[in-house]
Amino acid sequence: MARATTATLHLDALRHNLGVIRQRAPHSRVMAVVKADGYGHGLERVARTLRDADAFGVAALSDVERIRALGLSQPVLLLSGFDAPEDLARLRWLRAEAVIHHVDQIEMLAQAEPGPPIRCWLKVDTGMHRLGFAPESVRAAHARLCELPNVAEDIVLMSHFASSDEFADGGARGVQTRAQLRVFAEATAGLPGPRSLANSAGVLGWPEAHGDWVRPGGALYGISVVAGRPGSEFGLRPAMTLSARLIAVNRIARGERIGYGASWECPEDMPVGVAAVGYGDGYPRHVPSGTPVLVNGRPARTVGRVSMDLMTLDLRGQPDARAGDPVVLWGPGLPVETVAEAAGTIGYEPVCSITRRVRFVED
Repeated sequence: MARATTATLHLDALRHNLGVIRQRAPHSRVMAVVKADGYGHGLERVARTLRDADAFGVAALSDVERIRALGLSQPVLLLSGFDAPEDLARLRWLRAEAVIHHVDQIEMLAQAEPGPPIRCWLKVDTGMHRLGFAPESVRAAHARLCELPNVAEDIVLMSHFASSDEFADGGARGVQTRAQLRVFAEATAGLPGPRSLANSAGVLGWPEAHGDWVRPGGALYGISVVAGRPGSEFGLRPAMTLSARLIAVNRIARGERIGYGASWECPEDMPVGVAAVGYGDGYPRHVPSGTPVLVNGRPARTVGRVSMDLMTLDLRGQPDARAGDPVVLWGPGLPVETVAEAAGTIGYEPVCSITRRVRFVED
């Protein structure tokens, strides 16, 4: 049979998850973050499905072009801002907005040719220490932007959380997020303009951080970044199912070893399934033996190392399994967060890693 590794995109789940975000942040506008090709789900597919979002967030000007090619007119924010003076002409032509996180960007705006003013989002480094102006520099940066004719009047004030997946619960958890909220409030006190702080975890666990704009990413795709709590606990639905099929079922004797490195030994005579999916499709190579999958909708587990095109499965619980039977690697019934935790990462990474040879279909 033809290779059947498939990523099925659940468009109703995307729309449902946007609704959950709006319910949790009813007084905020929602920027749907669609960077990294819509978190691996396909930027055009996601943007069309989420056309009711108030804005989109992207990482590259080429992403803005793809959104505009769909005929969508919402604001699109370049989340890392522009890098060079020549970006400004494209930014204006695409009617895109830009995060301003460094004084060099302000100077590019000051020296640019006059033209339609660009809406800017001034980023405050409240403790993430990645991008943004130090709190003591925010007022001067804001005042400088306000002087420039190339900058639109309505400047948004924003920051980004480092540990918002640790929800406040009356104990030590959430200390950093509370500190970031305090720093942001002090640094921006009295400055005009909308506020934006909350990422997905901020939306789910920090109502006081919702502000005028929320910027969910993973939550729109049904993914939680809160350890031990899948998206379903927050009412979210997975927007992707990664599936394959068994291409062989072999009877392997007790004591025989499975796969590269002979790292897993059969504890008894047993059926071992071979599924046509591997790290060449984007499945995490480093998951250990025992990582769950679903075969015929029922639990099974990986054994041995994941290889480029194949993985091997313990089918002792499914003695009737046969070649051609369906295998689900993640999706409804098996959260991608579970697979990611086994691989030592977060749910965002596996869905962003699906490769071009996987067939994408819409449900």
